[in-house]
Amino acid sequence: MKVLGIIPARGGSKSIPGKNLVDLGGRPLIAWTIETALNSSLSRVIVSTDSSAIAQLSKSLGAEAPFMRPVEISTDDALSIDVVIHALDALEEDFDAVMLLQPTSPFRLRLDIDNAIALLPGADSVISVEAVDGMHPARMKFIDDQGYLVDPPYAEEIENMPRQKLTPLFIRNGAIYLTKIELIRQRTFKGSRSKALIMPSSRSLNIDSEFELAIARSLVDGGLL
Repeated sequence: MKVLGIIPARGGSKSIPGKNLVDLGGRPLIAWTIETALNSSLSRVIVSTDSSAIAQLSKSLGAEAPFMRPVEISTDDALSIDVVIHALDALEEDFDAVMLLQPTSPFRLRLDIDNAIALLPGADSVISVEAVDGMHPARMKFIDDQGYLVDPPYAEEIENMPRQKLTPLFIRNGAIYLTKIELIRQRTFKGSRSKALIMPSSRSLNIDSEFELAIARSLVDGGLL
């Protein structure tokens, strides 16, 4: 199976200025994803960026940056699907599937990438998830106009039910979106038959704030990864 790896890395960021180039454990944040992707079974790894600095760094690390991303799909509200479609059109090469690898998920392993590819046959896509554990929706509450807590229709049977008795639920962790090309052309990463790649919380951190960056640095500096 021929799978294209796309690392989206625009230059601008409101949450963390210059986010893709910030230091994490002595390496730029994007370097974590590039190095993992290049050591995986992906057929080709490219970086889609509007930043010459990111492009230059990416090339120095061994990834391709074969084009500069247009301004109109490099804004805060630009859609990832448009970034992927632009890359496919620009490359003019046939692939079976594309894997979106966001640099904000630095702790995914080569194993995660390869396992996702192994899961794809027979499905439209593979999306990485992690268990919600203690943040289970059955424990969530509404708050009415008078400040009282109101249970939702899907609330746990009794208050403070043991986590082990709740139906396991999972949330996307943002680390891997693997989708067959024909579904990408239909403007969806998921399709109707999407398999789950379950990842542990230790590899699921998604850095979108200074607080999450501080957590990531603590994990790396403390040798916990």
